[in-house]
Formats: sequence, C-alpha cells, structure tokens
Amino acid sequence: MTAGAAPAVRDPGLQPERTRLAWRRTTLSATVAAVLALRTALHGGLPATGIIVCAVCCVLWLGFLQVAHRRIRALAAGGPPPALAPRQATAAVAYAVALAVCAAVLVV
Repeated sequence: MTAGAAPAVRDPGLQPERTRLAWRRTTLSATVAAVLALRTALHGGLPATGIIVCAVCCVLWLGFLQVAHRRIRALAAGGPPPALAPRQATAAVAYAVALAVCAAVLVV
C-alpha cells in the first residue's frame, strides 16, 4: 500500500438486505408467539398467574418490536449500516429469551 492511496471502501453487497429481512422474520415469529399467548389466555381459561404471564409476554413483545424496528430502520437507511450496539444486542437477546420462557410457562 502506498502512502498516498486511500483505504478501500468495503462494498456490503446484499448483506444489509439479508440482515434486515432476518430481523423482519424474527419479529414475525415473536408476533406469532405473542398472539398465541394471548389466544391461550383468552380461550384457554388460564388462572390469574397465566394471564399475568401473558401480559408480561405482550410487554416483552413490544420491547423486542422496538429494538427490531430501530435496527430495521438503520439497515434500510442506505449506505453502510452501522454496527449493532452492544446495548441493543443485549436487549434483543434478553427479550427473545424472556419471550421463549414465557411461552414455555404458558404451554406447561
């Protein structure tokens, strides 16, 4: 590399689009889980604890939706996408794991 040469700019190709679509699929999966939890609470005759778990599941879904929507907007903005902040990554993982736990509690 010569002293006067500019650094090469990385072409992300279709990677941001694939990542954006993956966030959309994950959001859809979380939405289905929240709707099924709500359906179980309304039609399954759950006790009060089941309804509380369902409410927690819906709140977690809203939190995950917020994190995912921010990332989808960042990826759709054009140009090279910014790196996912550790705080957002941690929040997304925490919401996903908590949703899975809530779904397991409702099923059992």
